[in-house]
Amino acid sequence: MDVELRAEFAAELVQQRRGRGVIASTHLFGGQPLDLAENMRALRSSGAEVLKFAAEVQSLTDTLPIFDFATRTDPSADGQHHVLVAMGPHGAHTRVLAARLKNRWTYAGDGIAPGQIPAARMLGQFHFREIRPDADLYAVAGSPIAHSLSPAMHNAGFAHLGLNAAYVALDARDVTDFVAFARAMQIRGASVTAPLKVAMMDHVDQRDPLATEVGAMNTLVVRQGRWIGANTDVAGFLAPLKGRMALRGTRAAVLGAGGAARAVAVALKRAGAEVRIYARRVSQAKTVAALVGVRTGTFPPAPGSWDVLVNATSSGSGPGDESPMTGVRLDGEIVFDLVYAPAETPLLTQARAAGCWTIGGIEMLIAQAERQFEMWTGAAPPSGLFRDAADAASGWKTGARS
Repeated sequence: MDVELRAEFAAELVQQRRGRGVIASTHLFGGQPLDLAENMRALRSSGAEVLKFAAEVQSLTDTLPIFDFATRTDPSADGQHHVLVAMGPHGAHTRVLAARLKNRWTYAGDGIAPGQIPAARMLGQFHFREIRPDADLYAVAGSPIAHSLSPAMHNAGFAHLGLNAAYVALDARDVTDFVAFARAMQIRGASVTAPLKVAMMDHVDQRDPLATEVGAMNTLVVRQGRWIGANTDVAGFLAPLKGRMALRGTRAAVLGAGGAARAVAVALKRAGAEVRIYARRVSQAKTVAALVGVRTGTFPPAPGSWDVLVNATSSGSGPGDESPMTGVRLDGEIVFDLVYAPAETPLLTQARAAGCWTIGGIEMLIAQAERQFEMWTGAAPPSGLFRDAADAASGWKTGARS
C-alpha cells in the first residue's frame, strides 16, 4: 500500500501494519528544492517498509543529487528499502538506472506519468533486468529524445558482446546541462543529436578531422578521461547510397541548416557532387554553405535543378506535418529523407508517387550507429543486429511516440 507521508492517516496506517507492506511516499512538484537527506529522514522515521521519493526535475543536473544520495546510502542496513525517482522527461533515465540508485524496483507504464517508459521498452530496448549498479554509462543526448531508437540498437550490441554497459536516453535542457551531467556521471560515450551537435564542439578536449570539417559532431568518445568529438554522420549518410548512384558530377539539394545538413553537405561534396543548401531562413543556409564550402539556392529547390534531394530537417516527423516539398514537382533521381519516424514520411510518399528512388532515415541511423559502437568498443556489431533491434522496437514506423 502506497501512502503519501503528509496524509493525515499515514502514521496510523504504518502503525497498524507495523510498517510491513507499506510504501511511505513524498512527491515534490514544480521544481521544489530536493533536500533529499531531510525528506528521506522523514520517510525513514515513518517506519514504513519501503520509502519512495519522487521529485519533478527541470534538467539532467537536477537528478545528480539523487545519484549522489544513493552512493552514500545502504538501504539494506536498517531493512528499509527505497525507490528514488526523478519525474518528467529530464528524469526518465533514473527509471532505467534503478540498480545504480539501489532502488527496490522501478515504475514503468504507457502514459501513466511524464517521463515514464513503457514496460515493454524497458525490458526490450533498455535491457533493464541486465543493468548492474556499476555498468559503464552511454547515452543518446538531445531534446526531444524519448522516441530515439539508439537505446534499442546499442543495448543490443552491448548484450551481444556481454559488456557491463547501459545506454540511456538523456533529454538535455541545453548543452551545458548535458555536459555537467555527463562529466559528473563519468559517461563513457554518447550519441549527440539535435539540437546539440554544433554546440558540443566547444565542450570537447579534441575533435577528429571530420567533425572539424563538418563543424558538428554526433559522437562523443571518452578515452582516458579525454572527451573526443567525432562525426559518423558523413559515413552513415553515404553508406545507403553506395551501389545505388555514382555521386560524382550529380546535382545535390540539401534541405536544412543544422548539424545533420552540414554532415550531408560535406559527404556529398567529398563524393564529388555539386551541392546547394536550401533553408527557409536564407541567412542560415548561407552560414552553413560558407562553412562547408558549397553554394546556396532559393527554397524550395525548383524542378529540374537536382538529381539527389536530401531532407535534413525535422519536417515530416510530427503528426500532421507536410512534406517540405509540398506543391513542388519532384523530378530528380533519388530522394533521401533523414527522418526515420515515421518510416513512410510525407516526402517519401510524394517522391515515390513521382517515380523517384527513395531512401528512409533508418538507413543512415543504423549505419552511423554501427560506426559509433565500433569507436566505443573496438568491435563492430554483427551485420543485421542493429537493424533487427530497430525493427523489433514498436511504434516508430508509424510515427508513434512512447
